[in-house]
Amino acid sequence: MSFGIHFAPPQASSVAGKVDTLFYAVLGFSAGLTLLLTGLIVFYAVKYRAGTSADRTGARGRSLPLEIGWTGASVAVAFIIFAWGAELFVYRDQPPTDALEIAGLGKQWMWTFRHAGGQREINELHVPAGKPVIVSLASQDVIHSFYVPAFRLKQDAVPGRTTHLWFIADKPGRYHLFCAEYCGTQHSEMGGWVTVMPPEEYTKWLAAQGQDESLAEGGARLFRALGCSGCHGPSSKVRAPDLTGIYGKPVALSNSQTVMADETYLRDSILQPAKQIAAGYDPIMPSFDGLINESELQMLVAYLKSLSASSPLRGEASQ
Repeated sequence: MSFGIHFAPPQASSVAGKVDTLFYAVLGFSAGLTLLLTGLIVFYAVKYRAGTSADRTGARGRSLPLEIGWTGASVAVAFIIFAWGAELFVYRDQPPTDALEIAGLGKQWMWTFRHAGGQREINELHVPAGKPVIVSLASQDVIHSFYVPAFRLKQDAVPGRTTHLWFIADKPGRYHLFCAEYCGTQHSEMGGWVTVMPPEEYTKWLAAQGQDESLAEGGARLFRALGCSGCHGPSSKVRAPDLTGIYGKPVALSNSQTVMADETYLRDSILQPAKQIAAGYDPIMPSFDGLINESELQMLVAYLKSLSASSPLRGEASQ
């Protein structure tokens, strides 16, 4: 009987069962090893307690094969657990190329989400069941942590960078969303719900919310309003890099190094343009740090990504 106490949330994502299997395997092994060692301690403590007639005259014995076997078994178990966890880690960081991408922003003390069509939500996230979904996370102030226990997934939202979390929610329902990182006085109130809907119902829900300016469209508007098109546009008289198709491509730098134009590179180029200067160009771009907020930065990055003919998200490429 559970007495109404839920010892574990339901498994509601494609990875939840795999995470639970690993967890219970490690828990079972730890429990078995604990019982074995505890049993041996109790057995010898009783056998050789003061006043017993147990023989204490025997010489100490050593068995090299036993010691090698015990050490080898411990190493093997450690590597099995490591490989098992590493496989799940790699799977978690390799989303499908056709995943639906949703922008998420954490701030004291709420979550905001923006769908591809521009539909916005606060502390609510609607997703289709059985479809891969990527949540691109950013933070406006401090570190937050996007955590859905039923999905067995958690990802920090870190100021100054974009992180990603992907999942396939395979069971329609309504699941708790939490911030799992202490983020201030109202941290315990920072939560919400993820609503998983059958695909046809999700399509109807999106249509009912109406179309709004998408992230990429908002980014294009900001790109013009901030004067970026005056330098990076095709008719510009200022010599600046062409940004068409730049996302996901290698960029040669003035210091003879090469970096990948991932989201981190695009963010740094907007906020810290002198950090990595493209080869053949003068460092004349001004910094927009403090002039745009995190939401606007998300829009600009989305627009720059949209300039590429194909920009599938394959985890976070490092610089």
